[in-house]
Amino acid sequence: MSLVLDPAAQDLLFREARTANTFTDEPVSDEQIQAIYDLVKYGPTAFNQTPLRITLVRSAEARERLVQHMAEGNQAKTATAPVVAILSADNEFHEELPTLLPAFPQAKDLFFSERSARESAAGLNAALQAAYFIIGVRAAGLAAGPMTGADLAGIQKEFLDDDHTPLMVVNIGKPGADAWYPRSPRLAYDDVITTV
Repeated sequence: MSLVLDPAAQDLLFREARTANTFTDEPVSDEQIQAIYDLVKYGPTAFNQTPLRITLVRSAEARERLVQHMAEGNQAKTATAPVVAILSADNEFHEELPTLLPAFPQAKDLFFSERSARESAAGLNAALQAAYFIIGVRAAGLAAGPMTGADLAGIQKEFLDDDHTPLMVVNIGKPGADAWYPRSPRLAYDDVITTV
């Protein structure tokens, strides 16, 4: 059985997509980022929670502050990408649940009154949203370079607050020269899928 999605779109989003390591200097506009978010905000999460927060790093001063927290092998990538996004989880996401989940507004207090429960849910669901965001970047015809090789605690202190947990840094732009490493292997269907 074939997939409904056009093969060219399958290639754009998955088969031909790679983590970009270099970028051209072509800018990425706020309108492009908004179009990406307006597409991926519909991805499913538990209780329709929306804990992902995106901090766009554009200014030279902010970029310099961010680069110092990146692992050495990631510094040049982050320094030269047209725009960089810090993706974080808002651990106070539950405050929005009465609006986002009008059919069950009591979920806010019933399930998320404890900080530890919020942090666990925020981390999982923001990670889902981060994956949607990366796919959305690809859908916009851009390349994403998601990285966790960074001093995330330092990034939190530099750019966020105690209620926001950084998950990753994503470099975004048009791929530059020698942007891709060769495609790494993936596990086969039989290695992953079990039927019971």
